[in-house]
Amino acid sequence: MSPIVFIILLTLITGVGGLAFGGLLASLLKRESPVASGLLLSFTAGLMLCIVALDMVPESAEAAPSIWITPLCLVAGFGITYFLNCWIDKSQHHEDDHHSHQCACGHHDLHTAGIVLAAAVALHNVPVGMAVGTSVSIQGMGWASILAAVTIGLHNIPEGMSIAIPLLHDGSKRAGAIAISALSGIPTVLGALLGYFIGSKAASALSVAMALAGGAMLYVVFFELLPESYRTWQSKWTILATVVGFATGVLLLLSHHG
Repeated sequence: MSPIVFIILLTLITGVGGLAFGGLLASLLKRESPVASGLLLSFTAGLMLCIVALDMVPESAEAAPSIWITPLCLVAGFGITYFLNCWIDKSQHHEDDHHSHQCACGHHDLHTAGIVLAAAVALHNVPVGMAVGTSVSIQGMGWASILAAVTIGLHNIPEGMSIAIPLLHDGSKRAGAIAISALSGIPTVLGALLGYFIGSKAASALSVAMALAGGAMLYVVFFELLPESYRTWQSKWTILATVVGFATGVLLLLSHHG
């Protein structure tokens, strides 16, 4: 088997497959009650916060040529996502004249939050895929490359859940939510091929992409998932669900590195 075919198959199974499986799990866990919805959204927020803080930011900082790259790109990713959401809000107000003309930037439906998160995960998956491609380029088609890809697959399960949950709670069909989760894994394949061809020379690009995606995810956590969770069920128990989600993320990350 050629290295190119090996990389494509490996990243399709672990990248796209992991996200699709996460979307499927989310669809199975979805409940219609406000209590379950609020807890699940809060849990997802904690999970995503852990991934950003303990995985994406450290990876970005390690690859960055300067200590300023990661924090600046993190803020830039947050800001870009905020202004994109403001633009979407204004577009919706122009189309729906019977609605209020007030623009509440960052506070529209969960469907858009899911799409934004899918885009952030897609961007995140480019440097993640590059890690696999670089591994194959340097170490060949061995267990090290397979282990790196399997780790990505496990890592993608909670991310697939985080994409699907807002979509499902906003009324999207199960198949559509799973499909959007899966499609956000396609950049893993492209990133892996890029990493294979350029080897280990793309540290700066990896750092920037990872931090931008992290900033976008932080926006979704703090401006979408947590506020919507509290609106769905106004209880302090949602805070506990966020902590449990964060702790679950820590467990998953430690199991990957263990």
